[in-house]
Amino acid sequence: MEGILFNLEGVNGQLEVYENRIVIKRKGAISKLTQGFFKGDKEILISRISAIQLKLGTKWTNGYIQLTLSGGNENTKGLFDATKDENTVMFDKKYNDEVIKIKESIYELIERNTNSNNTMNISSVADELMKLKKLLDEGILNEDEFQIEKNKILNK
Repeated sequence: MEGILFNLEGVNGQLEVYENRIVIKRKGAISKLTQGFFKGDKEILISRISAIQLKLGTKWTNGYIQLTLSGGNENTKGLFDATKDENTVMFDKKYNDEVIKIKESIYELIERNTNSNNTMNISSVADELMKLKKLLDEGILNEDEFQIEKNKILNK
């Protein structure tokens, strides 16, 4: 298991950032009040994150970092509702700079993950086309069959 890249001790939980996932742990009284007493740790794959909302802490209010997931239904009505959202960690203003770095790093991980997946898709398409060409060369497929199968692979 790879190590933690970032760790944020929030007001209503702890945020741990790994290379391929984020773990939100709920510890402490405020966490239990806002999230319930029986919720366990939540793991979110980096590839599932579609957006990050960040509100920096001020002299009067805590900040929060909220992860939006593909197909998710996060609260969007500000700090009070964010405290109840399971994909949100609130933090003290003294962590503002750290949370900005965490947000930027998560976006870098998302981009790296996306580029890695695209590279894998391209190489698997190339492999399929090479196999198909071999079948054509060996006479197992004729030219029309080859073109039909090639179009199927390229239009996935």
